Amino acid sequence: MDLVNTDQIDILAIDPKAPKPETMPRYDRPLAVEVWYPAADGATGDTALKAFIRDGKTEVTLQGKAMRDAEPAQPDAAYPLVIISHGYPGNRFLLSHLAENIASKGYVVASIDHTDSTYRTKAAFGSTLVNRSLDQLFVLNEMARISSEDGSFLKGLVNTDDTGLIGYSMGGYGAVITAGGGVTEASVGFGWGGPHGTLAIHQAGSDTHNKLPDPRIKTAVAIGPWGMNTGFWDAEGLKGIKIPMLFIAGSEDMVSLYEKGVRAIWENASSVDRSLLTFENGGHNTAAPMPAPEESFRDDADLGFNVSSHYTDPVWDTVRMNNIAQHFITVWLGKYLKSDAAMDDYLDLVENSNDGVWSMNEDGTPKEDHTYWKGFDKDTAKGLRYETKSPE
Repeated sequence: MDLVNTDQIDILAIDPKAPKPETMPRYDRPLAVEVWYPAADGATGDTALKAFIRDGKTEVTLQGKAMRDAEPAQPDAAYPLVIISHGYPGNRFLLSHLAENIASKGYVVASIDHTDSTYRTKAAFGSTLVNRSLDQLFVLNEMARISSEDGSFLKGLVNTDDTGLIGYSMGGYGAVITAGGGVTEASVGFGWGGPHGTLAIHQAGSDTHNKLPDPRIKTAVAIGPWGMNTGFWDAEGLKGIKIPMLFIAGSEDMVSLYEKGVRAIWENASSVDRSLLTFENGGHNTAAPMPAPEESFRDDADLGFNVSSHYTDPVWDTVRMNNIAQHFITVWLGKYLKSDAAMDDYLDLVENSNDGVWSMNEDGTPKEDHTYWKGFDKDTAKGLRYETKSPE
């Protein structure tokens, strides 16, 4: 879908070195959105996607299981909505493995191409800082509008009153803001950030930010969220988060950082139930990016690095990380968007996966001392930590 958010501040048209304009320039902001949804039995369609990779020049064919323009499965009740928000740069297909997996389990998934932040449109960072949360909320409103229109393929298919948000890196930054985490006064003034105070719309305690979170958004998942490492939040601002959140991170994240980054956000989101899934020795590419396309395994002179490094991790296999993320996010959304009490057993875990004990009876039922992570086969829950905190 091609959407347009009209009358937005044009961050790229503002010169941060010039005096602040009396009137901020404005424009109509375009956003492309890819939608995945449960398909009807017997549905057919093309399973290939055309997408650009990290260099912004090479278009590749991605093969998945989802079928484009397939006949939707008609539910007894409308499906919850999940919005996916990529990093800087990225595109709406970067987390496509997760989008099609979630959709197959009874959700409508809308993944955003964030203008000024895709491989093809990457521009000044200030636009991403200001617009990321605004884009997420605009897409929520548009999905509600479109699904109410007669003749829309989404008519009767999606329930935007039960929405989840998934963000990776800068998408995670946006998710924290959208969940209620207001940014610091200091970050509003960063010279390399939103020009001339344009980030103030997200400042903790401001009238604009106090309207968040939107009550339709029931939970959020932030994978490697960026921002704490550079002073965009403090404990007071993170108290503003008002919806349960799952954080996913690699313990060796060199971009968003771990102890002083993602983990610190999780610790300080003190008003809500929140969990942290850690991939030991994983880096910033933990869990979220799809497997590197074959065409990306080459050095790029313009980028100055091997294109595949945008997707890969030095330690963890990408498909393995994707599958683990799909498992935990399925459980998390099932708990908070579908009120499925059976999901609690998958979240009642010993903290360190390596400490889990596999102890089963011959009939396959667990013995009293069985503490292995539910949902994992024997000897497969390794190198992970899962921690939870309650409101303080």
